[in-house]
Amino acid sequence: MTKAYWVSAYRAVKDADKLAAYAKLAGPAITAGGGRFLARGLPVEVYEFGLSERTVLIEFDSVEHAKSVHDSAAYQAALAALGDGAERDLRIVEGV
Repeated sequence: MTKAYWVSAYRAVKDADKLAAYAKLAGPAITAGGGRFLARGLPVEVYEFGLSERTVLIEFDSVEHAKSVHDSAAYQAALAALGDGAERDLRIVEGV
């Protein structure tokens, strides 16, 4: 089974309190679903058109696991807590 990765790239954090509320709910939802945090935080260096904003990399055992965690009630509650507190994009990428 091929690993899968969530790559979450933030464009802007608009409300630190909403981001903290999201993180409090999202972390447990992700780890309960088998996600493993590999990297998170501000970039050490930014090249090309990158933004110096938060980036998160999470490993899952498969694309199906990654998608099921995203679609779970627990993670959807975390997204509701985040609301408009951040602009970001989340991608699920299959490992090689």
